[in-house]
Amino acid sequence: MAADDEVLRAVEGSLDRPSAARVYDYFIGGNHNYAIDRAFGDKVRARLPLIPDSAVACRQFLGRAVRYASKSGIHQFVDIGSGLPTAGNVHEVADEARPEHDTTVVYIDNEPIALAHSQLLLADTADPDRHRAIAGDLLEPIDLWERVGETGVIDFEQPVALVINAVLHFIKDEQQPHQALDFYRDQLAPGSFLIMCQLTDENPADDEERRALDDLKAYYETTTNPGQYRSREEFLKFYGDFELVEPGLVYAPEWHPDEKALFADAPSKSRILAAVAHKP
Repeated sequence: MAADDEVLRAVEGSLDRPSAARVYDYFIGGNHNYAIDRAFGDKVRARLPLIPDSAVACRQFLGRAVRYASKSGIHQFVDIGSGLPTAGNVHEVADEARPEHDTTVVYIDNEPIALAHSQLLLADTADPDRHRAIAGDLLEPIDLWERVGETGVIDFEQPVALVINAVLHFIKDEQQPHQALDFYRDQLAPGSFLIMCQLTDENPADDEERRALDDLKAYYETTTNPGQYRSREEFLKFYGDFELVEPGLVYAPEWHPDEKALFADAPSKSRILAAVAHKP
């Protein structure tokens, strides 16, 4: 576990700008955020009132996708960019879906404060023999994958569900996320799943929404995690030759919706594209 002074330095070093992970935590009702993050979140909400609900829709999709993978026989999960822990973490959903409690999970984040909170959560609520939280950067795939292997809880010879939820819209194409995804897909054993979602500005309802989405992108340029929107076609490339699980690439609320799904009556308002794909 990170030492207390290291955690404090990590927090102090990030409080001059909002953190996308902490703003996301604020939007979904978490407690791991600071005044600078809440002020930024309120600014975003004032310009795009539905964005906090979009963050919740991301989290809801994650839960449904993990449940689907678990019931499909997957009992290994690697969650890259897991962020700050809150209700419905991968290991909690998977253990609920698999009463055998045989699921192993590795959480990875490159923000020290997110990693520290994840380690604290696991110390209190998880099984250290099955659940780990480690540092790693999605954009350094070889190093990250080696660290996952070093945990000893993931068998790369067996299918894995790789989760990259609400992360890719904070990574620009110039940072070469496509090369990283190519690497991860190659590492996964046949039968594995790839679970991802992405914010899009495709097909705005009107000119006002277009301007608001442009403003949102500009706002995030001032945070620790600027990024970019992607179209369906652009997002689909991250899945390579994996086979999309029905209903394919859709807005997050349309993917195996349940009675709790936000935006059920108008999924496109979520602005979140999502899909689960299977490696043949």
